[in-house]
Amino acid sequence: MAALIHRLSGLALTVFLPAHFLALGTALSGANAFERFMNVTDNPIIKVVEVGLVTSLAVHLACGVRLLAIEFLDLRERTAATIAVCFAFALACGLLFLLNVQMGSS
Repeated sequence: MAALIHRLSGLALTVFLPAHFLALGTALSGANAFERFMNVTDNPIIKVVEVGLVTSLAVHLACGVRLLAIEFLDLRERTAATIAVCFAFALACGLLFLLNVQMGSS
């Protein structure tokens, strides 16, 4: 289960990269082009996607650290506990980001 979620979060991040490069590319076209692109991102649907992206990044990070610890530190894994910690970390990151988004919009 953890391996599947780690792979899916990696795929979500891979899908995000072209959009990120597009945003960076608009900055090269000038401040006005970048500002137009950033105005599009004020959409509430985009904000929900951003929260999902941050949570996906946190899941991918936590699961990756878990795998590195298992492989390099020769730890005997307690699967349920370590996966729960990974998801708790990811949820906390997503909620903190959501709180920041909510504070910034008021």
